[in-house]
Amino acid sequence: MRYADLQASLSGFDLTVMDISTPVLILGGKENTLSLVRRFGAAGIATRVSGPADCWGMHSHYCREKFPVPRGLSSAQYWHDLLVSGHNTDLHGSLLIACSDEAIDFLARNRTELEGRYQFDHGKPEMQLSLLDKRDTLKLAETAGVATPQHWTVNNEEDLAAVRQSVEFPVMVKPIISHEFISVFGLKLFIIESDFDELAEKVRLAWAKNVEVMVIEMIPGPDSQLSSYYTYIGADHQPSYDYTKSVIRRFPVNRGLGCYHKSEWLPETAEAGRKFFQGIGFTGFGNIEFKRDPRDQILKVIESNARFTSAQELIIQAGAPIDFIYYCKATGQNAPGFDTYDQDLTFWYGLRDFLAFLEMRKAGSITTGQWLRSLYPFKHVSPLHNMSDPFPSFAALTIRIEKTVMGLL
Repeated sequence: MRYADLQASLSGFDLTVMDISTPVLILGGKENTLSLVRRFGAAGIATRVSGPADCWGMHSHYCREKFPVPRGLSSAQYWHDLLVSGHNTDLHGSLLIACSDEAIDFLARNRTELEGRYQFDHGKPEMQLSLLDKRDTLKLAETAGVATPQHWTVNNEEDLAAVRQSVEFPVMVKPIISHEFISVFGLKLFIIESDFDELAEKVRLAWAKNVEVMVIEMIPGPDSQLSSYYTYIGADHQPSYDYTKSVIRRFPVNRGLGCYHKSEWLPETAEAGRKFFQGIGFTGFGNIEFKRDPRDQILKVIESNARFTSAQELIIQAGAPIDFIYYCKATGQNAPGFDTYDQDLTFWYGLRDFLAFLEMRKAGSITTGQWLRSLYPFKHVSPLHNMSDPFPSFAALTIRIEKTVMGLL
């Protein structure tokens, strides 16, 4: 990315007036980290990254210095040695940015020890931890008057027996803390179509692994009913901007990660997002995802994050410079703004979307012609590939090959 191209994308904000003296250290993440590294690096901000091998930003030539988490060591253990123990004083004064759930958890729990040496955004640690907790997120939404799916606590056998009396299938056995569940099961959640015995089995399996879960209804309807809201709320408790996007498809269908997103303004999603964040007294960077329930046409909370998401490159390519707004707000500067953004730009994971198409075609919900037509106009943003910064693409391919080989051994 050339500096001139970066300047042209900022809707009149002059990069030369921005103080770029505060270095950045990004912890964890993947697509989101790579997008931040490329943009901050192109602007001249000293940007460093620490994460596991598949943290794409570490492989960018815009990354000033990388601190890979050694195999066999958890990210939290490594980051504690890197930051809390204080051995690397060259990092002092850096703005710390969490781009994964593990990183949010680490920074929130160690905020007191880190604050004297590092800089942070306006986020409150206790609120960030509450948004990591999927059960707490739903409680906060209810407090703010924002609709949620029906959900049940399952802490013991009595709770489980009570669920039998009121549950309507299909439902999800969903983790309270997602990254803990994923580290154990390699999945985001369990989906139960119709069998209470299977539901009970999955809940007890989670208990046996000491992983907290809850039962939550699956809102019917296609993945295209999903939408998200993004903002940054500073000390004045007012949103600095409103940005919304939608999902076209996910893989696996109705349960996986988004593989095809669209940048578009959705007033109802923005209204629900503002209501949630202002209703809970949130500050800092926030994202919340909703799904429209076809039974009552109401947007209901799916999850919320206090960090940049995988769709970050879509957002900034659409003309919403939320990365520089974040940097300026966190470092006490006047921030750029935006009044509008591209309504047709899409974010596309080609292989995963093709797999989603195959799954949907098998279910009879899409034809080959419909899928091909959905790809046009071909205004797609890649989450990874960039001709001016090719190394992350090679690294991602190498990591995928290594995982495939290890899986065959």
